[in-house]
Amino acid sequence: MLAVLAGLTPPDVEVVLYDDRMEAIPYDEQTDLVAISVESYTARRSYEIAEEYRQRGVQVILGGMHPTLIPEEAALHADSIFLGDAELVWRDVVGDARKRKLKKVYSGPPGVGQVGGELPRRDLYKGKGYLPISLMQYSRGCRFTCRFCAVSQYFERSHYIRRIDDVLREIEAQDRRLLFFVDDNIASDRKALKELCHALIPMKVSWISQMSLDITHDAELMRLIADSGNLGNVTGFESITLDSLKETKKSPNISAFSNYEHELKVLRDHGMQTWAAFTLGYDNDTCDSIMATLEFALENRFTFSAFNILMPYPGTPFYDRLKEEGRLLYDGQWWLHPEYRFNDAAFVPAKMTPDELTEACHVARKRYNSIPGLLHRFADLKTNMRTLQRILLYWRYTTIFRNEVHRKHGMRFGLK
Repeated sequence: MLAVLAGLTPPDVEVVLYDDRMEAIPYDEQTDLVAISVESYTARRSYEIAEEYRQRGVQVILGGMHPTLIPEEAALHADSIFLGDAELVWRDVVGDARKRKLKKVYSGPPGVGQVGGELPRRDLYKGKGYLPISLMQYSRGCRFTCRFCAVSQYFERSHYIRRIDDVLREIEAQDRRLLFFVDDNIASDRKALKELCHALIPMKVSWISQMSLDITHDAELMRLIADSGNLGNVTGFESITLDSLKETKKSPNISAFSNYEHELKVLRDHGMQTWAAFTLGYDNDTCDSIMATLEFALENRFTFSAFNILMPYPGTPFYDRLKEEGRLLYDGQWWLHPEYRFNDAAFVPAKMTPDELTEACHVARKRYNSIPGLLHRFADLKTNMRTLQRILLYWRYTTIFRNEVHRKHGMRFGLK
């Protein structure tokens, strides 16, 4: 998004990008406006960065999903906040910043990304140490209503789709042939996804995205996805237990549930290198059920698996239920609390202690990414050993995720 806003900025305005995860921020470098995109996980650190600039008299505007969901909090840490999608109003923000007359609040309705066909400033990414993959977006939002998902709240169950011609032009404008469509659920509109796949086939690209499991019940779509160069996708399995899927209203996984036997067969038959995302800590979960989820993931040799603790994101039905039941920890603001650490449970589970949930998920991550685990998962002729490209992709990225298991666990959110 920041690169898209940079592309919308008038050409007489100098734009630079700094990524706090990758480099030191030069706070004393002369600038007139700082724009920070804020997620719940980055809120504490974003506010610290904003404070550093405001102490130097620099105007700061905060945007993104977190300020949109809880604007009262974000407004305490900036001169201005932006609610919703910024593309349609960004030039107004820049104009007001030139006059040092930022409004307290700007807002833009969630909608189609890059609606004017503007291209992101990819030159801003050079030298940052990012992985050699181009991030793009075809659609925004998702029609499903999973109770833990902030995306559903932000986009109000709507799905917004870019013009395919604009997407193809963006692909042609950059020199990488490995693409990651960062859509919340690129399969939320199957007709639109089919149209995209048809357009991608002659472009000879390789791509991945995030898709719900219901695609496996559409044979034509699965064939098109494979033919268009798809290598695999991040897919929300969430749980291997039907009661937990019902608890969170994971509707694409519930219909004709049979422990994913059909879905897994279809994914493997099409050679998909699946990144299986699990969320753990439902009211029916125990330490034993988390270990059963680990065994399920190992048995099916998913290329990647994420064993995520359920997070009560502000503004979601899951957060509201836990608050009503008095089960939230860290004063109900885990994203700001100085004692909270990355990958810790932020609520009291029904059948475990918070520490037991945290430890069980960490054990699952370590075992899944152990050397024996990597070798076991690799030995799958239908997916990870299907082609040389897939072999190289497997080893390049699994080693990165293996290192992150240890590097990120227990990480602080802020520096102060």
